This record gives sequence, C-alpha cells and structure tokens, in this order.
Amino acid sequence: MTFVTAMSSAEFEAALKAAIDECDAVGCPLSGQQQAILMRAIANPLAPSSSSEENPLDNLPPEQRQALIDFIAEQEQQSRNWKVQLLNDWLAGRESGKVQFIRDEYGLQWLERVRPSHVVRYARPTRLVVGDRIEVSNGLWEWVQDDGPCSREWFLCTVISVSSPNGGSTSPTDLPTGHTNCIIRFDNGMEYEIQGIYEWNRYNWRWAETE
Repeated sequence: MTFVTAMSSAEFEAALKAAIDECDAVGCPLSGQQQAILMRAIANPLAPSSSSEENPLDNLPPEQRQALIDFIAEQEQQSRNWKVQLLNDWLAGRESGKVQFIRDEYGLQWLERVRPSHVVRYARPTRLVVGDRIEVSNGLWEWVQDDGPCSREWFLCTVISVSSPNGGSTSPTDLPTGHTNCIIRFDNGMEYEIQGIYEWNRYNWRWAETE
C-alpha cells in the first residue's frame, strides 16, 4: 500500500468516483452509507497519527467554521448524516453551497479527521431563547437569489419572543410539537415576526458571531 501515500486528494477522489461508477455499471450501486465506509477505508491510512488529538476546526477561519456548524445543524435537523451528504455531493459532482470550501480547500483527508467531539466544541444550541443574538436574511421579506440581481443580505437582531402556537415546547433542548414563531428586534428598534423559524425559515437565519 505504499503507493497510496503518494496519491493526492484529487487522485483519491478520482479513484473513488471510478469505483462508484463501476459499481453502478454492474448494477450494484452503493448507498450513501456504503460510500462513507469506503471513504474511511481509503482515507484513514493517510491520517497523520500525531494529529489525532488536534481539532481540525481550530484552524478554520471563523466564517468557514460557522458555515460548517450551521450546515451540520441543518442536516441533523433533517436526520441526515452531514458527512454522507457532502460525500454524495462530491461523488455526483454537485456544488455543496456554503461548505463547498471543504472540498476546494481541505479535501477528503481533512473531512475524515473531523469527529463529533470536535464539532461539539463549537456547536451552539439549535433552539432559540429570548436574548439570543442572530442574523436574519432579507429573504424573509423579499425575493432573493444567491446568484441573482437581488443578493442576500444579513441583519443583526435580538430574539425577544419564541412561541409555539400549537402548545409545543420551545426550550433550547426540546423539539416543538408544532411550528414555532419568533419575534425579533433589530438594532434600530423595529420588530419582525418570523413564522416557522425552525420548519420552513431555517435557512433565513444564522447565529451571530460573538460581539
């Protein structure tokens, strides 16, 4: 296996895609979980043993780290394995949105090093409470497109109310039984109600960076 250590991340990706395509061609397509297992089997021999105690997220710029944390939270809310979602994108040649940088700048070896214990260090609660500082997108009140003439903008605000009309829990650790509404207050004093903040508007808010 000495030839493996000489291969680049791009070469690993090409070899893995060829293997997946061959499985498809013979009528035995791999599931997302199987692809993840295969990826680990290939990537693990290259992981430096001396870095096993390091947190790969430590060296990410704050904006990249937050984008990854938000992506992981979104996938977990939909009961998806975030690594499998990324691998499926890569193998299919699809863009991965705001976390495309993982593929472009860090590659498969870096992804394989990330463990749940690393994520926990930076993860924030997924449930909002009064007093939380968040940023909301103008996509809440106008039509925007990431690549269109009306670009997405973000505005800092404070959560002043969280309620579940159907009587569900709105604590930081419990999932509400119905859709959840949230009232925010912008720094200029204006207030705005966000309906379905976890259900259909999750992509229109994000945690604010520590001020």
